[in-house]
Amino acid sequence: MPNFDFLTQPALPRPDVTADDAVAIAAERFGLQGRIIELGSNQDRNFRVDTGDARYVLKLANPVFSADELRAQNAALAALTGSGIRIPEVIATLDDQELVEVDVRGVTLLARVLRYLDGDPLTDVGRPTPEQLRTLGTLAGRVAAGLSALRHPGLDRSTQWDARIGGEVVDLLLEHVEQPAKRRVVRDATDAALGRLAPLRDRLRVQAVHGDVTDDNIVLGDGGPGVIDFGDVSDGWLVAELAATVTSALHHVPDEPLAVLDVIDAFHAEAPLDDSDLAALWPLVVLRGAVLVVSGEQQVALEADNIYAAENRAHEWVAFDVARRLDADEVETLIRARLAASTAAQQPAAPARPAIAPLVSLSTTAANLADLSVTSRELDAGAWLRPDAEDAILARICREHGHAITRFGEARLTRASTDRSLPSRTVALAVTLEAPTGVDVIAPFDGELSLSGGSWLLRGDGLELWLDGLTRPLTTATVRAGDTIGTAIRLTAQLSTLSGHRPPAFVTPTLPFSEWAAVSPDPSALFGIELTVEAPDPDASLARRDATFATVQEHYFAHPPLVERGWRHHLVDTRAQTYIDMVNNVTQIGHGHPRLVEAVRDQWARLNTNSRFHYDELSRFTERLAEIAPEGLDTVFLVNSGSEAVDLALRLAQIHTDRRTILAVTEAYHGWTMASDAVSSSLGDNPRALETRPDWVKLVAAPNSLRGIHTGPDAGPAYLADLDADLAALDAAGIEVAGYIAEPVFGNAGGLMLPDGYLAGVYERIRARGGVCIADEVQVGYGRLGHYFWGSEQQGVVPDVITIAKAMGNGQPLGAVITRREIAESFAAEGSFFSSAGGSPVSSVVGLTVLDVMRDEGLQQNAATVGDHLADRLRGLGERHPLVGAVHGMGLYLGMELVLDRETLAPATAEAAVVCERMLAEGCIVQPTGDYKNVLKIKPPLCITRESADRFVDALDLVLATL
Repeated sequence: MPNFDFLTQPALPRPDVTADDAVAIAAERFGLQGRIIELGSNQDRNFRVDTGDARYVLKLANPVFSADELRAQNAALAALTGSGIRIPEVIATLDDQELVEVDVRGVTLLARVLRYLDGDPLTDVGRPTPEQLRTLGTLAGRVAAGLSALRHPGLDRSTQWDARIGGEVVDLLLEHVEQPAKRRVVRDATDAALGRLAPLRDRLRVQAVHGDVTDDNIVLGDGGPGVIDFGDVSDGWLVAELAATVTSALHHVPDEPLAVLDVIDAFHAEAPLDDSDLAALWPLVVLRGAVLVVSGEQQVALEADNIYAAENRAHEWVAFDVARRLDADEVETLIRARLAASTAAQQPAAPARPAIAPLVSLSTTAANLADLSVTSRELDAGAWLRPDAEDAILARICREHGHAITRFGEARLTRASTDRSLPSRTVALAVTLEAPTGVDVIAPFDGELSLSGGSWLLRGDGLELWLDGLTRPLTTATVRAGDTIGTAIRLTAQLSTLSGHRPPAFVTPTLPFSEWAAVSPDPSALFGIELTVEAPDPDASLARRDATFATVQEHYFAHPPLVERGWRHHLVDTRAQTYIDMVNNVTQIGHGHPRLVEAVRDQWARLNTNSRFHYDELSRFTERLAEIAPEGLDTVFLVNSGSEAVDLALRLAQIHTDRRTILAVTEAYHGWTMASDAVSSSLGDNPRALETRPDWVKLVAAPNSLRGIHTGPDAGPAYLADLDADLAALDAAGIEVAGYIAEPVFGNAGGLMLPDGYLAGVYERIRARGGVCIADEVQVGYGRLGHYFWGSEQQGVVPDVITIAKAMGNGQPLGAVITRREIAESFAAEGSFFSSAGGSPVSSVVGLTVLDVMRDEGLQQNAATVGDHLADRLRGLGERHPLVGAVHGMGLYLGMELVLDRETLAPATAEAAVVCERMLAEGCIVQPTGDYKNVLKIKPPLCITRESADRFVDALDLVLATL
């Protein structure tokens, strides 16, 4: 029988062997009797036999495996005898055979027995200690070293775990990954890994390898650590042995992936890695993770009852996901640095690093330093997205000050990418000097200067200097500190402590900067000025915030990024990582709009005062608001916020009617002032809301067509009937209604649309009793619905009072109440109304400019077209993900309701929180809302593009697929 070839026979269901079969085989062929327990396996059948005196493992191999392959496994065990590793002992049959054929219901299987290795699998230890990680690496290294001389005909086999065919395995099994989002990520990561491996394949060493020295197969016991399960022994790449081990460790330390450097370091001490191994290691880790993912899905598809395979899928995905998110160049560099440090520690004391002299003879001051950070004024108005942004800033500094230098450790905004799925390389480890008139370049220390890969490399004792842009004759040379080694106009310099390996010039902020500073030291001494600048620590900044800012004022996320810039529908943190802003209905026309910036700057320069002064901007703004208001609403109050607007609207209703009672719907949020909070009953914002309403507020059932008393699109009449009963009870009690307030679309519930005809019926009933109808449009109005400017338009009604804020100021404190003249004039009964900043010149200019931009850039139409596309794609997610219970809303006010069960609608509150946290890692900001905090509120700036909307949905698809 030939040895196994996975590519010709990829489907390997386990042989049909029961516990009773195992009892008979153990007794009849091996003389073992005792309690039988089946152990997990992907493709074979393994049973533990406990005789009372000892324990054994009966292994029945899949019939596709040859006798030679199983004998090779026993040969591997023999090769490791005396290696200091606990390994299973081979137990012979009653007739002294290591391997025996058995018949199980007409199928011939090969059986053998090993002594059970006592101990707890490393899988069960939770988060491993550094010592345990080193144990993992040491065992893998010793196994690799012990098998290096093994030769056996059974090793010439092709299993799915052979990294040499990893790409073909993924090709073959990828279809078993059901979720398209996961398939896409596995495909992309595999292709990237194979691309990096392609030039290395022929240089990687081949030998006998265990193939699976992983946390599952290492046991910790009184006799020391041991290795089990030699079922994957074959010829393979030496470094792939380590890749398998590292991959198994990653799911234990997903938040601290560099912990696996302990594994690598310990392996290298036992089985030294060469240059090609180091270049191939991380691509092989990614490839191993991809193979684990597709293999696990295939095995579950073959055997739905394979609990072992099913339970492994979660941590296999975590390992793959962690590996593919790390930049391979960065990890390779840090691996080399760790191994170099370990080697140096074992050597006699190395000579001290050379002192660094200046690289150029220039008088440099702070004026020569280029600010390319997230807060740079020169990168406003989206200038950071221009390909020549850095060149433009350097050229400006050179014109004014002669030469320019970039900074070290700076997270450059100019290197940020939008709509990203992985972190951007933004942190500079190299610095650039721009000197248009040219400058002599001087050797900063003694060394050998040579050309390496297009760059000049100066090798000193324990320190190297990489130079780009150096002009000199193409010769190598031994140079002394102070020698002129060439000239330059644009010179890029990077120091390195790694021999012959240049660190990346830019790195992601994923890994600690302290790690990079040790590999690529501060080059300030080369230029005679402090060049180092690090981004602020978000956690330290959060601690400062909590020290003086009342913590009941919430912040998004457990560990929020420190956001210091916005542009259009993107936010940027201080590490120059961008995020698609999917929650900011405050920022209607987008972040940092140049037109708004200019208008505000100009107005501030001229005048900003309170609205009791007379200036034209106020009347221009109120005229515009009256023009866009529904017919009949012609008078405007200007305030500072939505809460104030709602508060004022309630007072107007009470004053105008000379009554106190306000009807409000449950589940709503209207603001934080005394009055607006009084009509807010959202349990998500206040768990005691229903029991703490004042007596002048009467709550009526929210017409929630998904979760309410009555459900479905035709629930309007039933809710109106309930309202009739509520009103009749008030009439009977002699209580007269001053007004009714509700959002025309339930924003707090994530954009839930009201049943058709509901609001018209309510308004008719309220007005029949002399009450005032208030539409809270703070969240849902002002063009956000796309197909309607006002939310009340969608319901076919005209309110008596509209409250607005948020969108109208694009982040500037600005709110308004729009009503009829007679209602407004009623306020005179309680004196005059005044808001110091409401309607100030700057606020008025902001409001006018927002309306102008919305008109000129077609943002309401964009809300309709992009919003419809986004809603369609979100509904498509519901076809693949059972967690998606419903998609609410219209235009760019949408909500995705997450439920544990579509029948019971049990809210998926915890899952929604996890989704939002994971979306942050995907470069998207989204947050939960609703009474159960289970609705993802999706309300981005109206300028969002279709491309960014698609990126958001793709990210959400992946997060839901891996939840």
